[in-house]
Amino acid sequence: VQLAESGGGLVQTGGSLRLTCAASGSTSSHNAMSWYRQAPGKQRELVAAISSGSRPTHYADFVKGRFTLARDNGPNTMALQMHGLKPEGTTVYYCNATFRDGACWGPEYWGQGTQVTVSS
Repeated sequence: VQLAESGGGLVQTGGSLRLTCAASGSTSSHNAMSWYRQAPGKQRELVAAISSGSRPTHYADFVKGRFTLARDNGPNTMALQMHGLKPEGTTVYYCNATFRDGACWGPEYWGQGTQVTVSS
């Protein structure tokens, strides 16, 4: 499985960016996909998650009301629309995905990360 991320960049405080992630390879439409972020010297933290089941899309408290996560172009893709970006959002964002084959969930896969820089 390969995860291709795009959409990072430089934006001013209050600006917007849209991150996308597309999975290819041995994937399944039954999946759970997430965005994490990791700032230097800090632990990786969950930003938002979406799954193919009935579970609602999940957002970390620090992005609620500002970010929206949805499928982008097919069941193995997602897009994170980010508004109201803050300087503390300057981090590397990582795509994460896991896929279900029958009753079993497979391993987690990670993208290489995309840098988001928010200037003050």
